Amino acid sequence: MAEITAAMVKELREATGLGMMECKKALVEANGDAKVAEEQLRIKSGAKASKAASRVTAEGIVSAFIAPDAKSGAVVEINCETDFVAKNDDFIAFAKNVAETVAKQNPVDIDALSGMALANAEGSVEEVRKALVMKIGENITIRRFERYETSTGKLSSYLHGSKIGVLVDYAGGDEALGRDIAMHIAASKPKSIDASGVNAEEIETERRIAIEKAKESGKPEAMLDKIAEGTVQKFLREVTLMGQIFVKAEDGKQTVEQLLKGKGASVTAFQMYVVGEGIEKKVEDYAAEVAAAVAAAQG
Repeated sequence: MAEITAAMVKELREATGLGMMECKKALVEANGDAKVAEEQLRIKSGAKASKAASRVTAEGIVSAFIAPDAKSGAVVEINCETDFVAKNDDFIAFAKNVAETVAKQNPVDIDALSGMALANAEGSVEEVRKALVMKIGENITIRRFERYETSTGKLSSYLHGSKIGVLVDYAGGDEALGRDIAMHIAASKPKSIDASGVNAEEIETERRIAIEKAKESGKPEAMLDKIAEGTVQKFLREVTLMGQIFVKAEDGKQTVEQLLKGKGASVTAFQMYVVGEGIEKKVEDYAAEVAAAVAAAQG
C-alpha cells in the first residue's frame, strides 16, 4: 500500500475542489495514483475537470509586442520572486523590451535570446537582466516566449492586466475583431482552435468518465456510447475556440466560429500565457521557522 501524504491529499483537493476525507479515501483506493483517484472522484461526484491548470503560483508579468504593420509580434512571460517587484517600473520596461527583441530578432530559444542586444537598452538581454537583479535584489528569469510572423493575415494581442497575455494570428476582419478574439481567449482559455488540437487522451478520459457515470446512474448498456459521445461533444465545445460562446455575444448564443464566419475571418494560431501557470510556488511557514529556531537555541 502506497503512503498517502498530506501533500498528495492537498493536491487532489485543489484539483477537484472536493473535501479532504473524500480525497484521502480516493487516494487510498487508488493506491496513491493521483490520476486514477481524480477520475474516480469525478465519476462519483460529478466534479468538473481539473482546476489545477488555472492556478497561478509564481510572480511576474506577461508582456507583448506587435510590429506597426501587425505582421510580426511576440508574447513573453518574465518571472520574479514577489508581486511587489512585478509592479516595478524597471521590471515592466525590461519585459516590454524583451517582447520587442523577440519580435524583431526571432531567437530560436531563450539561450539565443539572452545573447541578443536588448531593444531600447544598452547591452545584451542577459547583461541587462543581471544588472536588474543586482538593482532590485530579486532573481528575474525569462520563462518562455512565442513569436508569430504572418504574410497573409494580421496579429493582435490582449493583456489582462499583466497576468494574462494573448497573441493571435488571424485573417479577415478588422483590428477590433482581432482584439475581441484575443480578449475572448484570455477570458475563456480555450485549449485549441478546434477539436483537432485537443489531446486525444483528454478526449478518451472524458469518454471513459461519462460511461462510468452513466453506469453508476443505472443507464442501459445500449445508451452508453450515445451518452459518452454527447459528453465528449459538450467538452469539445467548452475547450475549443471555435466551439465556445463568444464572450461579447449579444444573444448569449453566438459561437466564435459563427462570429468569424459572419465577418469572413479566420484564426490561424493563438498563444495564451498565464503568469506562473504550472509552477508550484514554495509556501513559507515563518511561524514554524521561528519555532524551530527557538527550539534549537534552547536545546
